[in-house]
Amino acid sequence: MQPAARTNLADTAIDNIRAEIVSNRWPVGDRIPNEAALADMLGVSRGTVREAVRVLVAQGFLETKQGSGTYVRSIINPDESLLRIRRTGLRDQVEARCALEVEAARLAALRHTPEGVADLRQLLADRGEYATARHDYYVEHDLAFHKAVVAASCNLALIEVYEFFSVSTQEIIRATVTGELPEPDMAAHAAIIDAIESGDPDKAASTARAFMAPLLIELDRLLAS
Repeated sequence: MQPAARTNLADTAIDNIRAEIVSNRWPVGDRIPNEAALADMLGVSRGTVREAVRVLVAQGFLETKQGSGTYVRSIINPDESLLRIRRTGLRDQVEARCALEVEAARLAALRHTPEGVADLRQLLADRGEYATARHDYYVEHDLAFHKAVVAASCNLALIEVYEFFSVSTQEIIRATVTGELPEPDMAAHAAIIDAIESGDPDKAASTARAFMAPLLIELDRLLAS
């Protein structure tokens, strides 16, 4: 590791520590060297190291455990990953959303509870049909409904991925309510709940796939024109 330059020390320390993490020198779950050792490696003060670690914790690379030390949490910057997702084409984003929601619906059919189904019906009722005067309300509540479908899968990893992807999902919903893409109606949403309640995973997956199909068809038409 190269000693940090005497200008912009904190930023340089952040870059150097992040480079060590991304290069997998310290694998996920490993404890990184203590403050004194990092200061010596970087050629900076312990205060500078402390600031660098604080930033990397905020970015999701590191986590601190009281009385234990600082550990590598991830080699990926979630903010950068989200930016890369947002730079992809809309069709790619819709396809990714489709993959997540189809699998979520399939699992939800196997793992749902009566209370969970009742919650889904209430969320859909709260959302209601789209009205221009309620644009932001509709987008917020439509997203809440789809998050609840994913939550019904009881797969924590899938829930976290969908949460990470939710900014992109919200933008897709906005594109449907502004008329850029077809918006599935209330019946299409209710059909997903019915399919989950049926307990048939194949039916739930195919219903969720059918829900997303008009969006993909319209995107194909737009891209071909």
